[in-house]
Amino acid sequence: MPSAIIELNNFNYEIDGKPILKNLCCTINKGEHLSIIGPNGAGKTTLIKCIANIFQDGTGAITLKGRPLNTYPQKELAKLISYVPQAEGANFPFTVSEFVLLSRYPHLSPFSSPSKEDFKALHQALKQTETAEFEHRKMNTLSGGQKQRVLIAAALAQQTEIVLLDEPTTFLDPKHQSDILRLLKAMHEKQDITIITVTHDINHAATLSNRILALKEGSIAFFGSIKECMTNDILQPIYDKEFLFINHPVSNLPIVIPETL
Repeated sequence: MPSAIIELNNFNYEIDGKPILKNLCCTINKGEHLSIIGPNGAGKTTLIKCIANIFQDGTGAITLKGRPLNTYPQKELAKLISYVPQAEGANFPFTVSEFVLLSRYPHLSPFSSPSKEDFKALHQALKQTETAEFEHRKMNTLSGGQKQRVLIAAALAQQTEIVLLDEPTTFLDPKHQSDILRLLKAMHEKQDITIITVTHDINHAATLSNRILALKEGSIAFFGSIKECMTNDILQPIYDKEFLFINHPVSNLPIVIPETL
């Protein structure tokens, strides 16, 4: 039976007095891959930043492993949750290896140097993400796809149970999108990591996830299985447009196809 790892109970969040998230109630299970979809401005990025405790002072409750999120010290929380932002525009004055090693801070004692275990985690993460070939390059010399893989490498090196990703394939060409999606699939299946991904690509959500959470105007418009979600009964009121579907030739699940204009 699935066990809950994150629970939201009547959770609300405001920015400058404007409601962004409204009465969210849902349970995310340990080891699942959840995709968060919805139109621009729906509150998707705000939600994962609240789960990562980057945005604080919401009302209601977010519970992590049965304990209120706001009771975790930052270092303890960083052993449980890693957050991967969008790579576009993210420039850091470090080499790749220096940047990935920074993610090991939850495992370090104050004023201590990285240990053999830290370097082992670094090299494993670089190998998994196929970024070892440019470990000595500066982050600001990398392409968008390379940088995105390094950000995921940092999350892997952090060795958390939960990885939150904000639109990991945005601005990437088809090959780099495919590389990132394969990497996420391997992380989920081989390492039993709970993954929560914000995405604008409904098909990526449908082919990668266990379940989909759809937001509209800060409220939950849908939360359930891929098969239930991929219909016009669900998607049309969320996006205010009608979709065309076919069944995927491998998974046999419905996917969206471009419309003719």
